Amino acid sequence: MERIGFIGLGTMGAAMAANLARAGASPLVWNRTPGRAAAVLELGAQEAESPAAVTAGSDIVVVCVSDTPDVDAVLFGRDGIQQEAHPGLLVLDCSTISPQATREFGARLAGSGIAMVDAPVSGGSEGARLATLTMFVGGESADVARAMPVLQAMGRTITHLGPLGSGQAAKAVNQVIICGAYLGVAEGIVLGMRAGLNPEQLVAALSGGAAQSWTLANRSARMIEDEYPLGFRLALHRKDLGIALEMARDLGLDLPLAGLTAALEDGLLAEGHGDEDMSVLARAVGRSDRR
Repeated sequence: MERIGFIGLGTMGAAMAANLARAGASPLVWNRTPGRAAAVLELGAQEAESPAAVTAGSDIVVVCVSDTPDVDAVLFGRDGIQQEAHPGLLVLDCSTISPQATREFGARLAGSGIAMVDAPVSGGSEGARLATLTMFVGGESADVARAMPVLQAMGRTITHLGPLGSGQAAKAVNQVIICGAYLGVAEGIVLGMRAGLNPEQLVAALSGGAAQSWTLANRSARMIEDEYPLGFRLALHRKDLGIALEMARDLGLDLPLAGLTAALEDGLLAEGHGDEDMSVLARAVGRSDRR
């Protein structure tokens, strides 16, 4: 495996970098907030003092940060990746950001001789920890082939969907679809509990029929208990929905379910639930009869 750098050790990034270390990559890592690297350092990673320092010691640099401005800063800011551009460098962006911004970033990097692949992920913190992530990939075929060993150390379902930006567009579609999954399960669970049904029996019954889904299996218990430990942060899903809704507007589409979910999430964010798992949508549904 080539020399690997990893920038961004949040909930997802730290687990992904750890899986690279377990695969023998010994990644060179950096995180904006100090103190997040300890676990991956114990697995053989090394810590750098800046994104530029990561780049200087790497052939492929993985980026996993929160939003479009964060990627911009890592790539082009002070001590950013572009400052240590060298021939043959490949940037593999696993952040979830705007498809249009991704294409613009790729064009700017190409001017410095840097290739870029976008590979946003789905699967939550569980998938990141277990290396079972779904990865939506965009980029030139040769660059994607080069990135594949890195992707395979972090994910399970890896699909090259087209040119740069295609991965981000597919991730936007994913985030729209899970709106329906989470909101549908939330409404059903709340309805069943209000009707006096035993929720555990209800979930078992539903799991044998057409209502069965990953969300029902993995998030219904949180909705029943009204406790939402972190899996996928509500604030990040709302950010992703903003990307999807902007993409839809540019294409002349109306996404009513995504719009409704965005409004519900805005209310939950205003109440301070942004750092909870997005299954906290059930809390908004559960009080809907008191509006």
